Amino acid sequence: MNSSCFYCLVFKKPSLFQMGKRRLYSVYIISLILMTRVINISASTIPPEEIHCSRERSRAAWKIIENYLMPFVEKEKFTLSTQCKLHPINDIFRDQEEHKIYADINEWKCGYCKKHFRAEKFLDQHFDNRHSDLLCINSSGSISHGKCLADQCGALHCDYTIDPARSQKTKCNPSAAVRNRHLCEDLADRCFPITEGPAAARLHEFFLRQFCDAHTCSRGWKPFSKGGRKHTSVLYMAASLLILMFLPIFYLIMYMIQRETRKGKKQLKRAPKPGRKHI
Repeated sequence: MNSSCFYCLVFKKPSLFQMGKRRLYSVYIISLILMTRVINISASTIPPEEIHCSRERSRAAWKIIENYLMPFVEKEKFTLSTQCKLHPINDIFRDQEEHKIYADINEWKCGYCKKHFRAEKFLDQHFDNRHSDLLCINSSGSISHGKCLADQCGALHCDYTIDPARSQKTKCNPSAAVRNRHLCEDLADRCFPITEGPAAARLHEFFLRQFCDAHTCSRGWKPFSKGGRKHTSVLYMAASLLILMFLPIFYLIMYMIQRETRKGKKQLKRAPKPGRKHI
């Protein structure tokens, strides 16, 4: 083979068919890349599945647990099982609620990104919009079974704590009272099985008296009859602080008055009596 033939084989121009084939292949590759980009963008813009669990009522339920149940559980040195629906792990909002920082009456702070908000409701909206991935939900994006603490509000008397006046004025529904009592007794059985020992048996009985007995339309029954965690009153703390601040000032004023009184008495004693002549 001479050099001219070798040149023709290596450097010969591609045919129109080959050029068209290459162009189609390039268009195919570009189309795949564009389709992948579109799918990724669409997936990122799909809004997360709406969480059908009330944050407000879940918060109310947790406050009831903290104030009217946990002090007695801690006193008995009893550990709640994760199977108990009142366990912190069964509250989808628990991690977010623990990342709330209350700075002042008009200032709340996000513990994740340190952003500031004028009210708690705006911080709640921020959690829903920016940190929904930190909810305790399963891989499919839906609430795991038993993770909505608001579902236990019927047993825990959330309405009584959210709006006591309205709750007391609302006419009692006998069927709702029976349903909530069954829910309450089921919580007592699951959280404090009497077969787990004396402490569990005592807490089981306590739970029935503290929460379940009030699920009746008979007058005279109120929830939390056993009391709860004692909180120091804000007014009491403010009054104590004011007393501590003004007490030294009060004593200083009294000291100055007494000193001036003593000086006045000494001056009166030294002053000569009128009409008396000195020799």
